[in-house]
Amino acid sequence: MDFGVLGALRIATDKGPVRLDAHLQRVLLAVLLSRPNQPVATGVLQDALWGARPPKSAGKVLQVYVHRLRRALGDPERIRHDRSAYALVVHPGELDTDRFAALVDRARQAGDPAVAADLLASALALWRGRPLADLGEVPVLRADVERWAEQRLAAWEERAEAELALGRHTSIIPELGVLVDEHPLRERLRARLMLALYRSGRQAEALAVYDAGRRVLADEVGVDPGPELRDLHAAMLRADPELDPPPGARSLPGPAAPAVPAVPSLPMPRQLPAPPGPFSGRIAELARLDQALAATRTDTGGTAPVGGGAASGAPAAGGAILISAIGGAGGIGKTWLALHWAHRNAHHFPDGQLFVDLHGFSPTEHPIPPEAALFGFLTALGVAPDRVPTDLDAKAALFRSLVAGKRVLVVLDNAASGDQVIPLLPGSPTCTVLVTGRRKPAALIERYGARHLQLDVLSQAEAAALLAERLGDGRASDDPGARDQLAELCGRYPLALSVMARHAATRPAVPLGEFAAELRDLGLDMLDDDDPAAGLPVVLSWSLRHLTSEQRTVFALLAIAPGPDISLPAASALTGLTTARTHKVLRALEDASLLDRRRHGRYAMHDLIRAYAATLARDLPADTRDAALGRVVDFYLHTTHAADRLINVHRRPIRLDPPAPGVEAHPLSDIPSALTWLDAEHAHLLAAQRTAAAHHRHEVVWQLAWTLSSYHFRRAHRRDNVAVWRAALDAATRLPDPVSHVRAHRRLGAAYADVGRHEEAVSHLKQALALAEHHDNRTEQAHTRNALSAACERREDYREALEHGLLSLKLYQDLDQPVREARALNYVGWYYAHLNEHDSARTYCQAALVLYGRLHDPEGEGATLDSLGYIDHHTGHHEQAIHHYREALAMFRAIGHAYAIANTLDNLGHPHSALGQHHQARAVWQEALALYREQGRDTDTNRVQHQLDQLHHTTPTT
Repeated sequence: MDFGVLGALRIATDKGPVRLDAHLQRVLLAVLLSRPNQPVATGVLQDALWGARPPKSAGKVLQVYVHRLRRALGDPERIRHDRSAYALVVHPGELDTDRFAALVDRARQAGDPAVAADLLASALALWRGRPLADLGEVPVLRADVERWAEQRLAAWEERAEAELALGRHTSIIPELGVLVDEHPLRERLRARLMLALYRSGRQAEALAVYDAGRRVLADEVGVDPGPELRDLHAAMLRADPELDPPPGARSLPGPAAPAVPAVPSLPMPRQLPAPPGPFSGRIAELARLDQALAATRTDTGGTAPVGGGAASGAPAAGGAILISAIGGAGGIGKTWLALHWAHRNAHHFPDGQLFVDLHGFSPTEHPIPPEAALFGFLTALGVAPDRVPTDLDAKAALFRSLVAGKRVLVVLDNAASGDQVIPLLPGSPTCTVLVTGRRKPAALIERYGARHLQLDVLSQAEAAALLAERLGDGRASDDPGARDQLAELCGRYPLALSVMARHAATRPAVPLGEFAAELRDLGLDMLDDDDPAAGLPVVLSWSLRHLTSEQRTVFALLAIAPGPDISLPAASALTGLTTARTHKVLRALEDASLLDRRRHGRYAMHDLIRAYAATLARDLPADTRDAALGRVVDFYLHTTHAADRLINVHRRPIRLDPPAPGVEAHPLSDIPSALTWLDAEHAHLLAAQRTAAAHHRHEVVWQLAWTLSSYHFRRAHRRDNVAVWRAALDAATRLPDPVSHVRAHRRLGAAYADVGRHEEAVSHLKQALALAEHHDNRTEQAHTRNALSAACERREDYREALEHGLLSLKLYQDLDQPVREARALNYVGWYYAHLNEHDSARTYCQAALVLYGRLHDPEGEGATLDSLGYIDHHTGHHEQAIHHYREALAMFRAIGHAYAIANTLDNLGHPHSALGQHHQARAVWQEALALYREQGRDTDTNRVQHQLDQLHHTTPTT
C-alpha cells in the first residue's frame, strides 16, 4: 500500500495492493506500519486519529476501524489485539523502509564505489515523494517522517560520494540541484553539488552555489558556512588539482552491480518496428501527442519545436518525464497510432528508441515480466548479458542510469498493468515514454501524471479514407455508397475495417457492395479469422483474461440488455448486484476499454464489442440470462408505472405483480423528474417491451403499453404509441382477461387516429365497442365512445363526433366518473364550437373548467382553456381568446405537455393576427412550427408554414 510515502509504508497482500479511502483508516494503518510488530497503545492510536477531540465512543469507533482494516488486508491475523494495544504483523521484506535500509547497508559494506552507487540508486528509487504527504500533519508520526527524510538525505549524500568517485559527476547534477533547493541548509549536499559542477567544467556555477548557501545560512540561522564548504570554496578559487576526478576514475564492475558502459562510443538502439502500412486519420490524436511533447520539451529546456530537427539544451532540474498512455479496446488502433507517431518523431530522440511488446493482451497466456523487458533494454544499451543484474530493482536502477540525460523514446506496447510498466520508466525528463494498453493505467496517471489518450472509432471521413488507402482510390471511389456502407457496417472500427479491406483487396473482381451485404448478413463471423492476430473476435477475447468471473458475466449480460445503453440503476437490476457492486464492476469494464462511460451516468458498448459480448451471453446458463432480463424488465415496468402515476395523477392505476426479488423502481419525486427519466429511458422501454414479448410475458407487454400512453401523448411519440399498442393487442389475445383485449383495441384505434390512419382507427374502435357491449362493460363503452368521438374529429366529422361525445358524457355521469365527465364536457363543447354553435360550446366548456378546477387537474384545465380561446376567437373576442390561450400555455408548459403546447401556440397566432399583432403571431407560429417538425406532424407543419408564408406576404419583415 502506498500512502505517497516514497513507498516507506507499502505492504502487499495476496489480493494485491490494499486501498483505503477513509482518511482516518489510512492514518491508523500508517501508525501501525510505522511500528511494525510492536504493540501500539489504543491511547496512542486515538491521539493519532482525533488528537485532543476524540469522539465520545472513541474506543468503539477504533474497533470498527480496526475491523475494516483487517477486512481490507484480507487476513484477520494481520492485526493482533492484546489488552489495550494493537500490533500489525509485518513479515521480512514487506516494508519499503526495510528494503531501503537493507540496500543502504549493503552499499556501505560493498567496498566498491560502483556497487555502492548502484545499490544506493536502487534504494533511493523506492522513494516517491515526501513520506505520508497525503495524510496531512499527524503529530504521532512526525518523528518517523523526519527520521525517514534524514535517512534519504544521508543515502543521497553517500550516493553522490560514490558517483563522484566513479567520475559520474555530470549525471547527478540535476537531482542534486533539486535536493539542494529543497534542503538549502544541508551543507554536505551543497558541497557535493559544487564539486559535481566544478568537475563538469562549470566553475562559475559551483561558486554561485556556494554564495547562495552562504546567504541562506546567514539569513535563516545567522551562521557562516562550515569548514567543509569554506575549504572547498577556497580550493576551487585556486583551482586545486586535488579537486580533479581521481586518475582513471571509472565504473568498476562487480557481481551484483555492473559498470555503466561507455555508451557514447556505442550505437544507440533503434528498436521501433516497421511503421504501420497505410495509415489514415487520427489527426486530432496525433496533434495531442505532439502538443504533449512540445510542452514537455519546453519545460525541460528543449529548443526545437516538434516537427523540426533534433532538440538540444539541458533539461531543467526536477522536470517531469513525459508519459503518454494510449488506451482503447482491442483492435481500435493503439499500436498503429503509437508506431506512426514514434516514427514521425524519431528525429527528436537521437540517443535511441526502445520498443517492447509486453504481451498484456495477446495470444500468449503470460505478459512479459518487467525483468525480461529490462534485460532487453539493457543489452540494447550495450550492457553485456552476463553483466546484467539479476535483481529487478538493480536492473531498473541501471537502466535509469544509462538513459539519464539522454533523449530516448521508450515505447511500451500492449501493457497489462501499471505494475508491469513502472519498473521500465526512465528517471530523466529528457526521455519520453509511450504506453499502449487496454486498461486505464491508474498508477501512471495518479503517480506520474501520465497523459491518457483514449481512442474511439474513426470518423466517417477517416474510415472512408482508410478503405481508400487499403483498396486504392479508384476502387473505393467507383462505388462510394458501398464504401460508406461498408465503413458503417464495420462501426468505423479500425481492425474491422482492415479485415474487410483485406477481404476486398484479395478479391478485386468482387464488388464492394457484395462484401457489405455479406457483413450485414454474417455480422461478427465475417470479421473472424484463423490468424489469432487478424480476427476481431479473437483479439477482443484477449481482454477477458484479465476479468474476474463476475466481470465476465456482467459483460455478457450487458450485451443482451434492452436498449442502446444502460444506466447504473438498470444495470444493478440486470445483474442482481448492489448498486455499489455494480458500479465497481462497470468501472472495471470501463478501465478494460470494453465499456464506455457516457454523460448522465450511462454506459455503452461499441456495436461490435456488444456483438462479441452477446456471443458470450449464449454460453451463460439459460436461467441466468432469463432471470437477468426478467429483473431489468421489471425495473423498467415498475419505474414507468411510478412515472405514469405522477404525470397523470387522475388516471386509475393498473395492478402490477411485485417485481423480481431485489428489484426496486427508480425513485421519482415529481412530474419533471418523471419526464426526465422517461425521456432518457424511452428507447429502453420500447426495447423492454420487445424483450418481454420475446419471453412470452404477455401481461408485461400490455402493461408497458398502458403505462407509456400518457407520456407518449405528452411528448407526441405517436408512431411509437402505435407500435407499443400493436404489440399490446397481440399480447392481449393471449390473456384470459377480456378487459385487456377491449382496452388494447381501443388504445390502438386511438393511436391510429393520431397518425391519420382513420380506417384502421375506426375498425379497432368498433371492435372495442362491440367487445365492451358483449361483456356489458359500461366503463369501457364510455371510454370507447370518447375515443370514437376523437377519431371522428380528426376526419373533421364533427356531427358524428358530437353524437359519440354526448353518449360518452351520459355514461360517465351515470358511472359517477368526474374526471372522465370533465373531459367529455370539454370535448362536447369543442365539437359544438366547430359546428358554429358557440353558445352551447361555451356552456359545456365552462362546466368542464369548473369541474376540472375542483379536481385540480392542470392538463384538463389547460385543454378547456384552449377550447374557450378557440370559441372567443371565433366569436370576435380576440383579446379574451389570447388571455385563455396564454393561461392554457402556462399550464401545459408547467407539466411538459409538448403536444398540447404546439397546438395552443398554433391556435394563439390567429387572434394575434386578427388584431394586427403580426409580430406576436409570427413568433408563436414559428415556435409551433419547430415543435411540429420535432414531433413529426407533417400535416400540421405544412399548415403552419403556409400561415407564416401568408403572414410574410401580408406584412413583410424588416
